[in-house]
Amino acid sequence: MSTEATPSPVPGPLPRTSPSAQGVDARGISAFLDALEAAPDVEPHSVQVLRHGAVVAEGWWAPYAPQRPHLLYSLSKSFTSTALGFAVEEGLVDLDATVVSYFPEFDAEVTDDRARRILVRHVAAMASGHREETLGRALEHPSGDVVRGFLQLRPDAEPGTLFCYNQPCTFALSAIVQRRSGQGLLEYLRPRLLDPLGIDAGDIGWLRDGQDRELGWSGFHAPTEAVAKLGQLYLQRGVWNGERLLPEAWVEEATRSHVDNASFNDNPDWQQGYGFQFWVARHGYRGDGAYGQFCVVLPEQDAVVAVTSQSPDMQAVLDAAWEHLLPALGDPELPADPGPAEAELAQRLSQLALPPAAAGDLPVGEFTAAAGSEPASLTRVVVEGGEVVLHDSGDELRAAVGAGEWAVTGPLAVSAGAGGLEVVFLETPHRLHLTLRGGEFRGTWATTPLHGPPLRTLRRPV
Repeated sequence: MSTEATPSPVPGPLPRTSPSAQGVDARGISAFLDALEAAPDVEPHSVQVLRHGAVVAEGWWAPYAPQRPHLLYSLSKSFTSTALGFAVEEGLVDLDATVVSYFPEFDAEVTDDRARRILVRHVAAMASGHREETLGRALEHPSGDVVRGFLQLRPDAEPGTLFCYNQPCTFALSAIVQRRSGQGLLEYLRPRLLDPLGIDAGDIGWLRDGQDRELGWSGFHAPTEAVAKLGQLYLQRGVWNGERLLPEAWVEEATRSHVDNASFNDNPDWQQGYGFQFWVARHGYRGDGAYGQFCVVLPEQDAVVAVTSQSPDMQAVLDAAWEHLLPALGDPELPADPGPAEAELAQRLSQLALPPAAAGDLPVGEFTAAAGSEPASLTRVVVEGGEVVLHDSGDELRAAVGAGEWAVTGPLAVSAGAGGLEVVFLETPHRLHLTLRGGEFRGTWATTPLHGPPLRTLRRPV
């Protein structure tokens, strides 16, 4: 359905209402939470459900919290796509220009005909013609410039004909927008997207490369509500608070399939087509990132679902949404008195929490790394006086330790139990389990960070 006539939220927090006020069945949201918490390879961190432009349910699993930015991994790509949409509208970038034309200093080096025919629209659609991820090979270029290395890799097929999820495609978009605008992505997006949507500069950050360019393909840190607002802007086809921010034509182009990806992998929601840095899904479309970061837009239901998590099984998150949320969002027959179900849901959402370490006597003292411990950069752990000190890459990360509960210190949350520590890096999806025994520690990642170590980088960049 078209949502342009739906009143848009003003800058600042999104409006909040009860589920039934927007025709949503609270029981379906509760069932969705049940499914997330029951899935063995899903660790939810936050969820926001919007219908008709208002938040009808939201919650954060402690120690995660509402204003805390979360690393979005490849969901960053959808923000980069939005920057590209503005740049195209302003005449800074031409979708039908070649990528190499924006980097004339590389022109003499790019001798392959196929590489020279890669258009901006091809990299926007992950259709550069390469059959495999090229990031590793592109980084091997002596200059360290990903775009330069990428353009010297011969595509395996004619550009525009083959889907391949390929990080340098997005990095090329990011580099083009930054070059043509003369600004970093966040600086460029500030007056066009971030300020109008009420996304505070102190809540976000973006990892940069060695040339001080935002990565584009990953590295964006933002709170859950910033993700939800991006989805709501696209749901409203580029209109916010009665003002057109993003061209409707861009929303249409970015969210329709440009290239077939049916053979990408075995998960059905990654086989429905690919737009301009958005995935087409069995229902609606979405931006998503590694370990379960989601911005799901459902035009038929006039709804947005934002999720952050540490979830190796990303399909399980979407399966739970399709099974439980879709019926709840589709104008179901509500109970005669929705109050009890809504009260139960509200109470549950206010009490969400990740289980802390099981209570028990924690070894104290100084511990050195056992063979094979993760990450290799962490060489010493000291536990004393209710505090842990992590010695990593020449840094000392200090945090309070909670005994059978979470203690939060800056971007870290630590819970101690018998024989070990759980260390959560709150501005990322990641958790490190430390086993302490006999003067040694062994670290094990629940999910391996894609941008670390050192550990001090596992937080919002400033």
